[in-house]
Amino acid sequence: MPVQQLDGKTALITGGAGGIGRATALLFASEGAAVCIVDLNQEAGQGVAREISIAGGRAIFERADVTRVADCKRAVERTLHEFGGIQILFNNAGIIRRASAVEISEQDWDAVMAVNVKSIFLMSREVIPVMAKAKGGSIINTASGWGLAGGPRAVAYCASKGAVVLMTKAMAIDHGRQKIRVNCICPGDTDTAMLRSEARQMGETEDQFLSGSAMRPLGRVGTPEEIAQAALYLASDAASFVTGAALVVDGGGLAGSG
Repeated sequence: MPVQQLDGKTALITGGAGGIGRATALLFASEGAAVCIVDLNQEAGQGVAREISIAGGRAIFERADVTRVADCKRAVERTLHEFGGIQILFNNAGIIRRASAVEISEQDWDAVMAVNVKSIFLMSREVIPVMAKAKGGSIINTASGWGLAGGPRAVAYCASKGAVVLMTKAMAIDHGRQKIRVNCICPGDTDTAMLRSEARQMGETEDQFLSGSAMRPLGRVGTPEEIAQAALYLASDAASFVTGAALVVDGGGLAGSG
């Protein structure tokens, strides 16, 4: 039987009910991790936890709004109560509102910043002391290719993901001495419900939008499972000397940029 890369570890995954979060929760569990799935979508989140349990893994679901301090505290406390520690934090919750600076409402701007940036701060603030006490851990943040290069009608999203990239680097510097590694993944377009929602926001059919998204060297959009593999690498001991990195997983979409 192959060695499980995350055997004996516990992972807390935000945005874990669907898309990249769901794929990562399933993969981490298959690699031996106990998983706490955090999301607002209770039905879907419980479904992921049930799927893991049926397969013989260990998982719980905690409904939480990760932009709220009390909810983040509760999710961390429950994970510690159920599993005894947190070795991996995957800050994956995210939303997008496609609009320019003159189009976007203040409410939408604030929502994007709260979910994509503030949630990472709040959840990391709760988990870092736990990891420090245990003398190590891995934090993975979901950024974006648009955190490294701009995109059209996505001013709030680009701003938020650029912030995630530099938050990641700053946290890596601050907490390296505590043996806490902090990295981010910069996915390109990935076939998730969020990507399909962009089609509606841009007034395009899903087929039109996905065909445009596939205009990259590999000629297609990514899958959630492919992004999950990048998260597994950063969570595992294979990445023991990797911190402060922004790992681009985008089928070559940024290869010709800059």
